[in-house]
Amino acid sequence: MATLAMQTLATTAAFSVPAVAPAIARDLHLPGALVGFFPALVYGVGIVSSLYSPSFILRFGAVRVIQSVMAAVCVMLAVAALGTAASIAAGAALLGLAYGSTAPASAHLLVPRTPQRIYNLVMSIRQAGLPLAGILAGLIMPPLTLAYGWRVALAAQIPTSFALLVALEFVRRRWDVGTRPGYPLFVGALAQPARLWRQDAAIRRLTIMSFVFTGAQLCFISFMTVHLTQSARFDLVTAGWTLAAYQAAALVSRPLLGYVADKYVSPMRLLAALGFLMCASAILSALFAPSWPGMAIVAVCMAAGFSASGFTGLAYAEFARLGGAARTEATGLGSAAMFAGVLVLPPLFGLTATATGAFVLPYAALALATGATSVMVWRGGRG
Repeated sequence: MATLAMQTLATTAAFSVPAVAPAIARDLHLPGALVGFFPALVYGVGIVSSLYSPSFILRFGAVRVIQSVMAAVCVMLAVAALGTAASIAAGAALLGLAYGSTAPASAHLLVPRTPQRIYNLVMSIRQAGLPLAGILAGLIMPPLTLAYGWRVALAAQIPTSFALLVALEFVRRRWDVGTRPGYPLFVGALAQPARLWRQDAAIRRLTIMSFVFTGAQLCFISFMTVHLTQSARFDLVTAGWTLAAYQAAALVSRPLLGYVADKYVSPMRLLAALGFLMCASAILSALFAPSWPGMAIVAVCMAAGFSASGFTGLAYAEFARLGGAARTEATGLGSAAMFAGVLVLPPLFGLTATATGAFVLPYAALALATGATSVMVWRGGRG
Protein backbone atom coordinates (compact mmCIF):
# COMPACT_ATOMS: atom_id res chain seq x y z
CA MET A 1 0.00 0.00 0.00
CA ALA A 2 2.87 2.38 0.73
CA THR A 3 4.34 1.94 -2.76
CA LEU A 4 0.88 2.35 -4.34
CA ALA A 5 0.23 5.54 -2.34
CA MET A 6 3.64 6.95 -3.24
CA GLN A 7 3.14 6.26 -6.94
CA THR A 8 -0.37 7.72 -6.88
CA LEU A 9 0.55 10.99 -5.18
CA ALA A 10 3.73 11.57 -7.17
CA THR A 11 2.02 10.88 -10.48
CA THR A 12 -1.01 13.00 -9.59
CA ALA A 13 1.37 15.92 -9.20
CA ALA A 14 2.92 15.16 -12.60
CA PHE A 15 -0.48 14.81 -14.31
CA SER A 16 -2.08 17.87 -12.71
CA VAL A 17 -0.69 20.39 -15.18
CA PRO A 18 -1.79 18.47 -18.31
CA ALA A 19 -5.24 17.97 -16.77
CA VAL A 20 -5.88 21.73 -16.78
CA ALA A 21 -3.68 22.58 -19.74
CA PRO A 22 -6.19 24.86 -21.50
CA ALA A 23 -6.64 27.04 -18.40
CA ILE A 24 -2.90 27.36 -17.79
CA ALA A 25 -2.19 28.06 -21.45
CA ARG A 26 -4.87 30.75 -21.54
CA ASP A 27 -3.67 32.39 -18.32
CA LEU A 28 0.01 32.39 -19.32
CA HIS A 29 -0.63 33.13 -23.02
CA LEU A 30 1.04 29.93 -24.22
CA PRO A 31 0.01 27.49 -27.00
CA GLY A 32 -1.93 24.65 -25.40
CA ALA A 33 0.10 21.97 -27.19
CA LEU A 34 3.27 23.19 -25.46
CA VAL A 35 1.97 21.65 -22.22
CA GLY A 36 3.61 18.46 -23.45
CA PHE A 37 6.89 19.91 -22.27
CA PHE A 38 5.81 19.70 -18.59
CA PRO A 39 5.65 15.88 -18.27
CA ALA A 40 8.58 15.65 -20.68
CA LEU A 41 10.67 17.74 -18.28
CA VAL A 42 9.58 15.68 -15.26
CA TYR A 43 10.42 12.39 -16.90
CA GLY A 44 13.45 13.72 -18.74
CA VAL A 45 15.14 14.79 -15.53
CA GLY A 46 13.89 11.50 -14.08
CA ILE A 47 16.22 9.61 -16.42
CA VAL A 48 19.11 10.65 -14.20
CA SER A 49 17.44 9.62 -10.95
CA SER A 50 16.22 6.32 -12.40
CA LEU A 51 19.75 5.26 -13.34
CA TYR A 52 21.39 6.45 -10.12
CA SER A 53 18.58 5.61 -7.67
CA PRO A 54 19.59 1.92 -7.24
CA SER A 55 22.78 3.10 -5.54
CA PHE A 56 20.79 5.34 -3.18
CA ILE A 57 18.33 2.51 -2.48
CA LEU A 58 21.12 0.07 -1.61
CA ARG A 59 22.85 2.63 0.62
CA PHE A 60 19.95 4.35 2.40
CA GLY A 61 17.00 1.98 1.94
CA ALA A 62 13.96 2.01 -0.32
CA VAL A 63 11.67 3.66 2.23
CA ARG A 64 14.06 6.55 2.79
CA VAL A 65 14.21 7.05 -0.97
CA ILE A 66 10.40 7.00 -1.17
CA GLN A 67 10.33 9.71 1.51
CA SER A 68 12.61 11.82 -0.68
CA VAL A 69 10.10 11.42 -3.52
CA MET A 70 7.32 12.76 -1.31
CA ALA A 71 9.48 15.70 -0.25
CA ALA A 72 10.14 16.50 -3.90
CA VAL A 73 6.40 16.36 -4.66
CA CYS A 74 5.67 18.91 -1.94
CA VAL A 75 8.38 21.28 -3.13
CA MET A 76 7.33 20.90 -6.78
CA LEU A 77 3.70 21.76 -6.03
CA ALA A 78 4.68 24.78 -3.94
CA VAL A 79 7.00 26.13 -6.61
CA ALA A 80 4.62 25.47 -9.52
CA ALA A 81 1.78 27.14 -7.60
CA LEU A 82 3.68 30.43 -7.84
CA GLY A 83 2.00 30.56 -11.20
CA THR A 84 4.55 31.53 -13.82
CA ALA A 85 5.91 29.57 -16.77
CA ALA A 86 9.36 29.58 -15.14
CA SER A 87 8.05 28.29 -11.80
CA ILE A 88 6.12 25.49 -13.51
CA ALA A 89 9.26 24.44 -15.39
CA ALA A 90 11.32 24.60 -12.19
CA GLY A 91 8.74 22.52 -10.34
CA ALA A 92 8.83 19.89 -13.06
CA ALA A 93 12.62 19.65 -12.83
CA LEU A 94 12.48 19.33 -9.03
CA LEU A 95 9.95 16.51 -9.22
CA GLY A 96 11.98 14.75 -11.90
CA LEU A 97 15.06 14.64 -9.66
CA ALA A 98 13.26 12.18 -7.38
CA TYR A 99 10.54 10.67 -9.58
CA GLY A 100 12.87 8.24 -11.35
CA SER A 101 13.38 6.29 -8.13
CA THR A 102 9.70 5.31 -7.73
CA ALA A 103 9.83 2.04 -9.69
CA PRO A 104 13.27 0.81 -8.51
CA ALA A 105 12.36 1.50 -4.88
CA SER A 106 9.04 -0.30 -5.24
CA ALA A 107 10.64 -3.30 -6.96
CA HIS A 108 13.29 -3.47 -4.25
CA LEU A 109 10.55 -3.78 -1.62
CA LEU A 110 8.04 -5.95 -3.48
CA VAL A 111 9.94 -8.55 -5.52
CA PRO A 112 11.51 -10.48 -2.58
CA ARG A 113 8.15 -10.51 -0.78
CA THR A 114 5.92 -11.61 -3.70
CA PRO A 115 5.02 -15.27 -4.49
CA GLN A 116 5.80 -16.21 -8.10
CA ARG A 117 2.23 -17.34 -8.81
CA ILE A 118 0.92 -13.76 -8.39
CA TYR A 119 4.07 -11.91 -9.40
CA ASN A 120 2.71 -10.04 -12.44
CA LEU A 121 -0.53 -9.28 -10.61
CA VAL A 122 1.23 -7.65 -7.65
CA MET A 123 3.56 -5.62 -9.84
CA SER A 124 0.61 -4.49 -11.96
CA ILE A 125 -1.41 -3.46 -8.91
CA ARG A 126 1.54 -1.35 -7.74
CA GLN A 127 1.59 0.35 -11.13
CA ALA A 128 -2.16 1.03 -10.81
CA GLY A 129 -1.06 4.17 -9.00
CA LEU A 130 -0.47 5.82 -12.37
CA PRO A 131 -4.01 5.54 -13.78
CA LEU A 132 -5.44 6.18 -10.32
CA ALA A 133 -3.44 9.40 -10.31
CA GLY A 134 -4.80 10.23 -13.73
CA ILE A 135 -8.34 9.72 -12.50
CA LEU A 136 -7.73 11.99 -9.52
CA ALA A 137 -6.13 14.66 -11.70
CA GLY A 138 -8.87 14.43 -14.32
CA LEU A 139 -11.75 14.54 -11.85
CA ILE A 140 -10.42 16.96 -9.24
CA MET A 141 -8.19 19.45 -11.04
CA PRO A 142 -10.66 20.91 -13.59
CA PRO A 143 -13.45 21.64 -11.04
CA LEU A 144 -10.95 23.06 -8.53
CA THR A 145 -9.43 25.16 -11.28
CA LEU A 146 -12.81 26.53 -12.33
CA ALA A 147 -13.72 27.32 -8.71
CA TYR A 148 -10.44 28.62 -7.26
CA GLY A 149 -7.86 28.80 -10.05
CA TRP A 150 -5.17 26.35 -11.08
CA ARG A 151 -2.60 27.73 -8.63
CA VAL A 152 -4.78 26.83 -5.63
CA ALA A 153 -5.60 23.46 -7.20
CA LEU A 154 -1.90 22.61 -7.34
CA ALA A 155 -1.17 23.73 -3.78
CA ALA A 156 -4.12 21.76 -2.40
CA GLN A 157 -2.22 18.50 -2.97
CA ILE A 158 0.65 19.33 -0.63
CA PRO A 159 -0.86 18.20 2.74
CA THR A 160 -1.56 14.64 1.56
CA SER A 161 1.95 14.12 0.21
CA PHE A 162 3.50 15.51 3.38
CA ALA A 163 1.32 13.21 5.51
CA LEU A 164 2.62 10.14 3.64
CA LEU A 165 6.21 11.31 4.10
CA VAL A 166 5.69 11.49 7.87
CA ALA A 167 3.76 8.21 8.09
CA LEU A 168 6.55 6.28 6.35
CA GLU A 169 8.95 7.17 9.16
CA PHE A 170 7.07 4.80 11.47
CA VAL A 171 7.89 1.77 9.28
CA ARG A 172 11.23 2.80 7.84
CA ARG A 173 13.47 0.98 10.31
CA ARG A 174 11.49 -2.25 9.93
CA TRP A 175 11.44 -2.20 6.13
CA ASP A 176 14.86 -0.71 5.34
CA VAL A 177 16.88 -3.78 6.30
CA GLY A 178 20.10 -4.88 4.66
CA THR A 179 21.24 -1.39 3.68
CA ARG A 180 24.90 -0.86 2.80
CA PRO A 181 26.08 2.38 4.45
CA GLY A 182 29.32 2.54 2.48
CA TYR A 183 27.86 1.73 -0.94
CA PRO A 184 29.16 4.20 -3.58
CA LEU A 185 26.45 6.52 -4.87
CA PHE A 186 27.88 7.56 -8.24
CA VAL A 187 31.01 5.56 -9.08
CA GLY A 188 30.03 2.61 -11.27
CA ALA A 189 26.31 3.31 -11.01
CA LEU A 190 25.79 3.04 -14.77
CA ALA A 191 27.88 -0.10 -15.31
CA GLN A 192 25.20 -2.65 -14.41
CA PRO A 193 22.41 -1.19 -16.58
CA ALA A 194 24.86 -0.97 -19.50
CA ARG A 195 25.86 -4.60 -18.97
CA LEU A 196 22.24 -5.72 -18.94
CA TRP A 197 21.60 -3.85 -22.21
CA ARG A 198 24.61 -5.45 -23.92
CA GLN A 199 24.18 -9.01 -22.75
CA ASP A 200 20.43 -9.70 -22.92
CA ALA A 201 18.51 -9.35 -26.21
CA ALA A 202 15.17 -9.67 -24.39
CA ILE A 203 16.04 -6.72 -22.17
CA ARG A 204 17.05 -4.71 -25.24
CA ARG A 205 13.68 -5.38 -26.89
CA LEU A 206 11.90 -4.58 -23.65
CA THR A 207 13.86 -1.34 -23.34
CA ILE A 208 13.00 -0.19 -26.88
CA MET A 209 9.36 -1.12 -26.35
CA SER A 210 9.24 0.79 -23.07
CA PHE A 211 10.63 3.89 -24.79
CA VAL A 212 7.97 3.86 -27.51
CA PHE A 213 4.97 2.73 -25.46
CA THR A 214 5.53 5.16 -22.60
CA GLY A 215 6.07 8.00 -25.03
CA ALA A 216 2.74 7.05 -26.62
CA GLN A 217 1.10 6.91 -23.19
CA LEU A 218 2.15 10.46 -22.35
CA CYS A 219 1.15 11.73 -25.78
CA PHE A 220 -2.37 10.46 -25.15
CA ILE A 221 -2.47 11.83 -21.60
CA SER A 222 -0.75 15.17 -22.12
CA PHE A 223 -2.71 16.25 -25.17
CA MET A 224 -6.09 14.67 -24.56
CA THR A 225 -7.83 17.68 -23.04
CA VAL A 226 -6.35 20.02 -25.64
CA HIS A 227 -7.19 17.62 -28.50
CA LEU A 228 -10.76 17.09 -27.31
CA THR A 229 -11.47 20.78 -26.72
CA GLN A 230 -10.02 21.77 -30.10
CA SER A 231 -10.88 18.86 -32.41
CA ALA A 232 -14.09 17.50 -30.87
CA ARG A 233 -15.30 20.79 -29.31
CA PHE A 234 -15.61 19.29 -25.82
CA ASP A 235 -15.73 21.75 -22.90
CA LEU A 236 -12.96 21.56 -20.29
CA VAL A 237 -14.94 19.58 -17.72
CA THR A 238 -16.15 17.03 -20.29
CA ALA A 239 -12.62 16.66 -21.60
CA GLY A 240 -11.43 16.14 -18.02
CA TRP A 241 -14.03 13.44 -17.47
CA THR A 242 -12.93 11.75 -20.69
CA LEU A 243 -9.34 11.81 -19.47
CA ALA A 244 -10.59 10.22 -16.25
CA ALA A 245 -12.35 7.52 -18.30
CA TYR A 246 -9.06 6.87 -20.09
CA GLN A 247 -7.37 6.39 -16.73
CA ALA A 248 -10.22 4.26 -15.39
CA ALA A 249 -9.69 1.85 -18.28
CA ALA A 250 -6.00 1.69 -17.39
CA LEU A 251 -6.83 1.14 -13.72
CA VAL A 252 -8.98 -1.86 -14.64
CA SER A 253 -6.51 -3.20 -17.18
CA ARG A 254 -3.44 -3.38 -14.96
CA PRO A 255 -4.55 -6.03 -12.46
CA LEU A 256 -6.48 -7.82 -15.21
CA LEU A 257 -3.43 -7.98 -17.47
CA GLY A 258 -1.25 -9.06 -14.55
CA TYR A 259 -3.62 -11.92 -13.79
CA VAL A 260 -3.72 -13.00 -17.44
CA ALA A 261 0.09 -12.91 -17.67
CA ASP A 262 0.40 -15.06 -14.53
CA LYS A 263 -2.10 -17.65 -15.73
CA TYR A 264 -2.46 -17.79 -19.49
CA VAL A 265 -0.29 -15.70 -21.83
CA SER A 266 3.40 -14.88 -22.14
CA PRO A 267 3.94 -11.33 -20.84
CA MET A 268 5.86 -10.33 -23.96
CA ARG A 269 3.11 -11.61 -26.26
CA LEU A 270 0.56 -9.74 -24.20
CA LEU A 271 2.64 -6.57 -24.38
CA ALA A 272 2.78 -6.86 -28.18
CA ALA A 273 -1.01 -7.21 -28.36
CA LEU A 274 -1.39 -4.06 -26.26
CA GLY A 275 0.86 -2.24 -28.71
CA PHE A 276 -1.40 -3.16 -31.61
CA LEU A 277 -4.35 -1.72 -29.66
CA MET A 278 -2.39 1.51 -29.09
CA CYS A 279 -1.80 1.70 -32.84
CA ALA A 280 -5.51 1.38 -33.61
CA SER A 281 -6.41 3.94 -30.94
CA ALA A 282 -3.96 6.47 -32.39
CA ILE A 283 -5.39 6.04 -35.89
CA LEU A 284 -8.92 6.66 -34.65
CA SER A 285 -7.83 9.61 -32.49
CA ALA A 286 -6.43 11.29 -35.58
CA LEU A 287 -9.93 11.27 -37.06
CA PHE A 288 -11.80 12.92 -34.14
CA ALA A 289 -14.22 15.66 -35.23
CA PRO A 290 -17.23 17.50 -33.76
CA SER A 291 -19.51 15.22 -35.80
CA TRP A 292 -18.34 12.12 -33.91
CA PRO A 293 -20.72 10.74 -31.24
CA GLY A 294 -19.42 11.59 -27.80
CA MET A 295 -19.57 7.99 -26.61
CA ALA A 296 -17.51 6.82 -29.59
CA ILE A 297 -14.78 9.30 -28.68
CA VAL A 298 -14.85 8.16 -25.06
CA ALA A 299 -14.63 4.51 -26.18
CA VAL A 300 -11.53 5.20 -28.28
CA CYS A 301 -9.93 7.06 -25.38
CA MET A 302 -10.67 4.16 -23.05
CA ALA A 303 -9.10 1.71 -25.52
CA ALA A 304 -6.02 3.92 -25.54
CA GLY A 305 -6.02 3.93 -21.73
CA PHE A 306 -6.41 0.15 -21.52
CA SER A 307 -3.34 -0.34 -23.70
CA ALA A 308 -1.02 2.68 -23.52
CA SER A 309 -1.49 3.21 -19.78
CA GLY A 310 -2.05 -0.45 -18.95
CA PHE A 311 1.24 -2.00 -20.01
CA THR A 312 3.73 -0.64 -17.48
CA GLY A 313 3.09 -3.13 -14.68
CA LEU A 314 3.87 -6.02 -17.03
CA ALA A 315 6.94 -4.22 -18.36
CA TYR A 316 8.40 -3.55 -14.92
CA ALA A 317 7.67 -7.13 -13.86
CA GLU A 318 9.60 -8.36 -16.90
CA PHE A 319 12.54 -6.05 -16.20
CA ALA A 320 12.75 -7.33 -12.63
CA ARG A 321 12.37 -10.98 -13.73
CA LEU A 322 14.97 -10.77 -16.49
CA GLY A 323 17.35 -8.79 -14.27
CA GLY A 324 17.52 -11.52 -11.63
CA ALA A 325 19.84 -10.49 -8.81
CA ALA A 326 20.27 -7.13 -10.56
CA ARG A 327 16.52 -6.49 -10.51
CA THR A 328 16.85 -3.02 -8.95
CA GLU A 329 19.29 -1.94 -11.65
CA ALA A 330 17.20 -3.57 -14.40
CA THR A 331 14.12 -1.73 -13.17
CA GLY A 332 16.14 1.48 -13.18
CA LEU A 333 17.07 0.82 -16.81
CA GLY A 334 13.39 0.30 -17.58
CA SER A 335 12.47 3.57 -15.92
CA ALA A 336 15.19 5.39 -17.84
CA ALA A 337 13.87 4.01 -21.13
CA MET A 338 10.31 4.97 -20.27
CA PHE A 339 11.31 8.45 -19.19
CA ALA A 340 13.40 8.89 -22.34
CA GLY A 341 10.29 8.11 -24.36
CA VAL A 342 8.42 10.79 -22.46
CA LEU A 343 11.29 13.23 -23.00
CA VAL A 344 11.31 12.71 -26.77
CA LEU A 345 7.85 11.81 -28.06
CA PRO A 346 5.42 14.29 -26.41
CA PRO A 347 7.47 17.38 -27.36
CA LEU A 348 7.75 16.10 -30.93
CA PHE A 349 4.03 15.40 -30.88
CA GLY A 350 3.29 18.89 -29.57
CA LEU A 351 5.62 20.64 -31.99
CA THR A 352 4.08 18.76 -34.92
CA ALA A 353 0.58 19.65 -33.76
CA THR A 354 1.58 23.30 -33.37
CA ALA A 355 3.28 23.43 -36.77
CA THR A 356 0.40 21.80 -38.64
CA GLY A 357 -2.41 23.33 -36.59
CA ALA A 358 -4.02 19.90 -36.16
CA PHE A 359 -3.50 16.54 -34.48
CA VAL A 360 -3.86 14.29 -37.55
CA LEU A 361 -0.17 13.98 -38.45
CA PRO A 362 1.18 13.45 -34.91
CA TYR A 363 -1.39 10.71 -34.19
CA ALA A 364 -0.57 9.03 -37.52
CA ALA A 365 3.13 9.02 -36.62
CA LEU A 366 2.28 7.60 -33.19
CA ALA A 367 0.33 4.79 -34.83
CA LEU A 368 3.29 3.92 -37.05
CA ALA A 369 5.74 3.86 -34.12
CA THR A 370 3.57 1.69 -31.85
CA GLY A 371 2.64 -0.69 -34.67
CA ALA A 372 6.25 -1.28 -35.73
CA THR A 373 7.36 -1.78 -32.13
CA SER A 374 4.60 -4.30 -31.53
CA VAL A 375 5.76 -6.36 -34.50
CA MET A 376 9.29 -6.42 -33.05
CA VAL A 377 8.06 -7.51 -29.62
CA TRP A 378 5.74 -10.17 -31.04
CA ARG A 379 8.49 -11.73 -33.15
CA GLY A 380 10.95 -11.79 -30.26
CA GLY A 381 8.48 -12.62 -27.48
CA ARG A 382 9.49 -15.19 -24.92
CA GLY A 383 8.65 -16.24 -21.40
